[in-house]
Amino acid sequence: MTVRRTSFGNRLLAALSPADLSLLAPHFQKVSFEPDAVLVRAGDDLDQIYFPDSGAIAFMLDMPDGQTVATMLLGREGALASLSVLGPSFSSVTAIARVAGTATLISAAKFRLAYARSAAIRHVVQVHAHSVLLQLQHVAACNALHRVDGRMARWLLQLHDRVSDDLLPVTQEALAQLLGVRRTTVTLTMSKLRAAGAIPSDRRGFVEIDRARLESVSCDCYGLMQRRIDRMYCQELCAPQPALAPYRESSIIVSDEAGAGFKAASRGRK
Repeated sequence: MTVRRTSFGNRLLAALSPADLSLLAPHFQKVSFEPDAVLVRAGDDLDQIYFPDSGAIAFMLDMPDGQTVATMLLGREGALASLSVLGPSFSSVTAIARVAGTATLISAAKFRLAYARSAAIRHVVQVHAHSVLLQLQHVAACNALHRVDGRMARWLLQLHDRVSDDLLPVTQEALAQLLGVRRTTVTLTMSKLRAAGAIPSDRRGFVEIDRARLESVSCDCYGLMQRRIDRMYCQELCAPQPALAPYRESSIIVSDEAGAGFKAASRGRK
């Protein structure tokens, strides 16, 4: 089976050669997801791996008191449940679609077989794991050290990276969940960003941004994090593949936030 890399919007799949893709492509399915769809709940078995071609997925950590806070965003640069290659995995987070999109789906069992056969597939999973860890570290530090307005600007910029328009399809309720704050706090913060010219308008379900001004009011985390992730992808996904030892499948059960998958995703448009 001949597979063309240009047919994939996902950066990880696009980095694979046709020969490596041929190990996966016979088992691929195309799926779509809508905004606010709950794609996986904490505790779900991660038996599918998704490679988003578009859209944005938020990983939400549910606290015992009922509050939620986002730990990261994922789009076409990554894969959901990719670390299930280590063995049967259960999600420690709830994954929610914040921007509608499409993805390429493969069962975790089929992906593990290809992972064991291909050094290139193991390499892209490793690069993705490094980028996820980097984002988690920056978000944790940002949540602890920076003000709400700077953190909101960072989330909006991260959403904008995954949308081809300055009009972002995001509600104030969704922003409250991303930030882990009350809706009233979001309203006050939006007013502050609007006064700074970073948000020219926000109407029901959409937020218009001025990217240059939003970057000026964002905390330093956004620029630092994106530069490091972009450099990692450019250098490591384009670099010659290392000669890795053959992979032996582990029987370890992993509770993997970074690998949260979509279990309740729409199985494609009818």
